Order: sequence, then structure tokens, then C-alpha cells
Amino acid sequence: MRKPMLAGNWKMNKTRDEAIEFTLATTKNLPCECKVDCVVCAPAIILRDLVKRAEGTNLHIGAQNMCEFESGAYTGEISPVMLKDTQVEYVILGHSERRAYYNETNEHINAKVKKALEFELKPIICVGEVLEEREANKTNEVLKTQTVAALEGVEITNPEDVIVAYEPVWAIGTGKSASAQIAEEACGYIRSVIAELYSKELADKVRILYGGSVKPANIKEYMAQPNVDGGLVGGAALKADSFVELCQACAE
Repeated sequence: MRKPMLAGNWKMNKTRDEAIEFTLATTKNLPCECKVDCVVCAPAIILRDLVKRAEGTNLHIGAQNMCEFESGAYTGEISPVMLKDTQVEYVILGHSERRAYYNETNEHINAKVKKALEFELKPIICVGEVLEEREANKTNEVLKTQTVAALEGVEITNPEDVIVAYEPVWAIGTGKSASAQIAEEACGYIRSVIAELYSKELADKVRILYGGSVKPANIKEYMAQPNVDGGLVGGAALKADSFVELCQACAE
């Protein structure tokens, strides 16, 4: 039985004070860790503050990106060494905004996944198609290409350490969301690709999230699907009460 996960991606939002206020408002109201993993992926500049204030609670902290190199002349980048030192647990890799705005390739993402696991950081690997690809019936082709590339040469010793998030690009920040059936079909297909790469036994233990305009009003529809193990949520995870409600829905 896979434990559900609700991961909030704050993107480029919240000051330090706003982040601390959010933490104080949520930590006492989150469901038991035995039922769901509750994660916030915050801007790098406030990660240390969040880790300290979330200690001993069911709020886990993650980063939104990471460089594939440990150190060096990479101005503005955050290394896995730095993230490990900050004591975060998770890192989002391959988000569509990183792919589109910062030209991250499948090769970049694969290198980052390997480096994250080397430093015992749990990658949340994002895959998903743009609208033109969906309309051309290329969704599965895109999902397979991105999943295979991200996991090339990756040894998975603990399936709980790798999370995949299906995020249809056409549903991110648009107010449009994939139907529960579309999410289930895509997540199920991703699971079948992982089974081909590793084994069905391992694939059955890997958590696959859905992301794309997820909110309290629709989260239960997604959680009712057998291959959807939670959500990677943007805007709806910025408000404390909404985040708690999402986590509680995943725990039910």
C-alpha cells in the first residue's frame, strides 16, 4: 500500500515572515504521518527557516530545483551539498517551467536525479505534455520519453525515495485541470513504463502524483483513482487552510 503524498510547490512566492506564519498555522493541524506525507517545496532562501520550524511535525520540506554539480563556478545555482546541509528531504526536478523557461533538457534532469539520490535527497520528477502534444495524441510518447530519460542509469534501492509527478503543462496555472480519468490513464501509463524499466513489484511501490490546477474542490476525485497517489499543488498550497484541507483529503 503506497502512502499518499501532498506536495506544495510555492514557486517564487512568500517572504521569510510569510513562510514562517504558514508553518505555524499548519503544523498543528496536519494529518498523522502514518496516513500521508505533507511536503512544502519552498524558495531556497527560506529553506533553513522552514526546516527548523517543521522539526518534529508532519511537514516535510523540499527544494524547487537543484544543480547537478556539487560545487564550482555556477553562479546562482544551488548544489546538492547545500541542500543536504540545509536538511531538506525532497527536491522537485524537471518541472515544466524549468524545462520551458530555463532550457533544461532530459539529460540535465537525469544528471540531477542521480545526484539527488547520491546525496539522499528524494527527487520529485515532473513529466507532462503540452497542449499541442495532447491534441496530436502524443501524450504517452512524451511521458515515456521523459520518464525513461529521467531514470536512465538510475538505481532505485528504495521505491519510496523516488516520486514521479504527472503535470500536463496545459493544466498548470491555467485553471484547467485534467479530468480524474485523464490523470488516472497518464499515471497508470507512467507506472507501466517504470515496470518496464525495473519491475512490476517496484513500480507498484513508486508514488505517482498528479499536478495541474489541483484544489480542495477536486482533490478527492483524483485520490479515488488507483494510480494517483497524491498531488503536486501550486496556487492552492499557498494558503495554510487550503494546504491543510488538501492534506486531510489525501489522508482519508
